Amino acid sequence: MTLTLMCGLSFSGKSTLAARLAEGLPASVISLDLINEERGLYGGQGIPWEEWAKTNQIAHERGQALLEAGHHVVVDDTGSPRFIRDGWRAVAERSNAPFALVWVQIGADLQSERIRVNRRSHDRHDVTDSVLQEHRASFEPPTDEDALVIDAESTADPEQVAALAHELSSLRVP
Repeated sequence: MTLTLMCGLSFSGKSTLAARLAEGLPASVISLDLINEERGLYGGQGIPWEEWAKTNQIAHERGQALLEAGHHVVVDDTGSPRFIRDGWRAVAERSNAPFALVWVQIGADLQSERIRVNRRSHDRHDVTDSVLQEHRASFEPPTDEDALVIDAESTADPEQVAALAHELSSLRVP
């Protein structure tokens, strides 16, 4: 069992990759966006930090229960700021599970294109320009955290996903 945390900017492909990894491992996905929706909140519209804290607490409880039941877990979230990542490391440690951080990197042009496409198609909830700007400005990249890095254009590539799933399934607690 491994706890894998997605990390990256909005529209980088974290949810796509999380779903594909869940199929390949197999694993349970914990989506903070879905937990927010359960609570009647939509992150793309802006959510107060206190509400994000409650959502994170719910997600941590679900993750720990799944790990303790012997499941691989993939957490679909932005993984920023760093204290969010550290909180998930603590969940993995309490559950005696390996922790992996997957950083999905996206350039500004591709992110802007994906936002434009989403605003036309409405495939997912929109993220307001002010929330996007705040997220870009406050994003703390995991440059010193031994993250597994994948390019945003590769999140749906079956070979890339299979290689990443294999790497994740072979992790052991240090």
